[in-house]
Amino acid sequence: MLNSPLQAPDAGASGPIGVFDSGIGGLSILKALRQRMPREDFIYIADSGHAPYGERGDEFVRERSRFLTQTLVDQGAKAVVVACNTATAAAVQELRLHWPHLPLIGVEPALKPAALQTRTGHITVLATRGTLNSAKFQQLLAQQAPELDIRCQPCDGLADAIENLDDRQIAHYCRHYLDQTGPWLNAPSAPDTLVLGCTHYPLVLQQWLSELPPHVTVLDTGAPVAEQTHRRLLQIGQLRQPDLAEPVEPTGLVRWYTTGKVEHLERAVQHWLPEASGPCQPLPKR
Repeated sequence: MLNSPLQAPDAGASGPIGVFDSGIGGLSILKALRQRMPREDFIYIADSGHAPYGERGDEFVRERSRFLTQTLVDQGAKAVVVACNTATAAAVQELRLHWPHLPLIGVEPALKPAALQTRTGHITVLATRGTLNSAKFQQLLAQQAPELDIRCQPCDGLADAIENLDDRQIAHYCRHYLDQTGPWLNAPSAPDTLVLGCTHYPLVLQQWLSELPPHVTVLDTGAPVAEQTHRRLLQIGQLRQPDLAEPVEPTGLVRWYTTGKVEHLERAVQHWLPEASGPCQPLPKR
């Protein structure tokens, strides 16, 4: 436990951005971060030795989030992105109290964008049980217009299947949970917007799109999180080369750590984010 608020060391604009997730799901967020801030360096921690968070208790997730944030701060991170919906819901407020001077950016299901763009007023949210049952998500849900029909579906097993790169199970779960929330007809009474409320789920975007009719919009949080991180670093003068005239390919480095099997993270990075692949280092499970 942490007993007093901590201040992150001033890494300056040259410091890396820290990112952590319960496993490989945060790669979807990291990809968006690198696209938005191509010159930045990153540290990524996959807490795969304790995954999945969505099926753990809040106190366990808070403890892991504190430990991982402290680890990133010790590595000189100038900002930390909690690239996990479950960890954001359970821990981000506490993390901000303990590190009041550290930009801490969380993720949340894209209900607000979904509410703005739906035509039928019917929205489906797919997420882990931990996210859907959290007070933070319930508060977000309560803020939406009462006339919206928002169906929330816990997707037990899906994050784990993605974590294990199990294509057969991934296809099974995606199909199963869409069947549970359909039918996905082009009709006024049917959902026309799908919110992917776990950072693992956008990694298999093509699977979702192959199962859905073309009129359905699929939303995730990668781009908004990247934009918020960019905005926060720009505000405090810690952004590298903030005035790039046009988009460029990412050139920043990524350092990789995992509390699980090193070869597992290396295989996942090669599969989902090959342009940033590199050697991974073990992190004690503690």
